[in-house]
Amino acid sequence: MASDTADNAAAPSTGSNQNVPDTDVRAFEDVRPRLFGLAYRMLGSVAEAEDVVQDAWVRWQGTDRRAVRNPAAFLTTTTTRLAINASTSAHARRETYLGPWLPEPVDTSADPALGAERAEALETAVLLLLEKLGPAERAAYVLREAFGYSFREIAEVLGLTEVNARQVARRAREHLASARSVPASPARRRRLVESFAAAARAGDLDGLERLLVDDVVVRPDGGGEVHASRLELVGVARTMTFLDNVLRKYWHHSTFRTVEVNGGAGLLVATADGVPQALVTLDGSQRGIEHVYIVVSPSKLRRFTATG
Repeated sequence: MASDTADNAAAPSTGSNQNVPDTDVRAFEDVRPRLFGLAYRMLGSVAEAEDVVQDAWVRWQGTDRRAVRNPAAFLTTTTTRLAINASTSAHARRETYLGPWLPEPVDTSADPALGAERAEALETAVLLLLEKLGPAERAAYVLREAFGYSFREIAEVLGLTEVNARQVARRAREHLASARSVPASPARRRRLVESFAAAARAGDLDGLERLLVDDVVVRPDGGGEVHASRLELVGVARTMTFLDNVLRKYWHHSTFRTVEVNGGAGLLVATADGVPQALVTLDGSQRGIEHVYIVVSPSKLRRFTATG
């Protein structure tokens, strides 16, 4: 499980200010999970989401709170706009990232929706597609699909007309739908993860290959911290060469355990003494596994432990 939950990790230093009445602290704490879930979906980084939530808390401290009729709406708007601003610098950093970038995985065993009314926009595949949208489209999609906001509410948050908000949200939804095959059901994705884990545990390359579609893509993320391919690998032949190499050189004595990550099943790979080596998530359709996402960056694995 995670060493600490995303909800706890995102906690702002609310106790450090003695000038905020308890009722206003509680108003912030009540919506803090939603704020973190929103910022994480926008940024794909726990640390960056924490920073945004902390900035929202600072804004809340400095606001004339007596004039705020709806604290939840105020804080959601504040957090969304802070996340939009933060996404610009985050995008610039990813342009110089060493190798493929993947969102930081989060343990969702305690909160499958991660502060949202729905679990949308938590899967690795969806977060990667959101990266290709403009910040306003990303925010509109997250507010609509994950948090169930009306177009009128989205318009107020983004400073748009309701008609424009509807158009922005529709464009975002259509882009994501056109860029991805119809995903497998959560139950089928879990079966794919469990089958992948069983084959990897047994060193069964033929079994692994049978799970893959012909144009499968492997996206490894080492972040320049550890040795990892700095290119995506496309096709069954390259994927199997890669997996064979990894299993023989790095995962030969590893443990493989299914975990709850980003709202679905993932595979935590760890050394015999319990040090996490990789977190694998899969994106599949009825055809089989279409994408294999492998996070090996130690800084992105620090919240996970190898024991349940």
